[in-house]
Amino acid sequence: MNARIRRSAGLLAAAAVLPLALTACSSGSSDSSKSDSSDKASAPAAKSSDDMGGSGSSASSMDQPFGPACSAVPQNGAGSFDGMAKDPVATAASNNPALSTLVTAVKKAGLVDTLNSAQNITVFAPTNDAFAKIPKATLDKVLNDKAMLTNILTYHVVGQKLAPKDLANGSFDTLEKSKVTTSGSGQSYRVNGSAKVVCGNVKTANANVYIIDTVLMPKS
Repeated sequence: MNARIRRSAGLLAAAAVLPLALTACSSGSSDSSKSDSSDKASAPAAKSSDDMGGSGSSASSMDQPFGPACSAVPQNGAGSFDGMAKDPVATAASNNPALSTLVTAVKKAGLVDTLNSAQNITVFAPTNDAFAKIPKATLDKVLNDKAMLTNILTYHVVGQKLAPKDLANGSFDTLEKSKVTTSGSGQSYRVNGSAKVVCGNVKTANANVYIIDTVLMPKS
């Protein structure tokens, strides 16, 4: 009888301990879950660090060509941005299909060597569409008048390299001996108040080039 009582007491003690053991296991599982949750919560912090790296990369891209017409520049070869950076400006322009009329004008004026040998200049380069705004009879006359053509083309050249920030509110002497004015900010600039920069900050071996949508005309 005493043995039966002792056995029953033992079973009751085990039954009392079992819920405590289950509670302890449950508590440990919960802590582990919290730990996992905490680890997951810390993940965005690492991403934030990556984002900061991306921000630095974005900052470096500010020195790259910009503007809607830049998408028309070839991706590879001598006419690409990388290709143009290796050649002096007249040669570089000759490899860009959008500047073929300008290149023809430069050749007719005998300015290829002058532009290629100049150092640290800025060229405002009118596109083919810019020349197309000029009535054909007038353009033909200009192309066949070397003195007039030289004046017009040298009016598009400034004797120093201009970064985009320099164009914000500037006035610069040209090789034609009169001034051009620039204005704007960010990636939107104008020359002489009317010509829009459609692809800016293009680098060549000896010049910074700003491709514009209108031919500039000197006052003289």
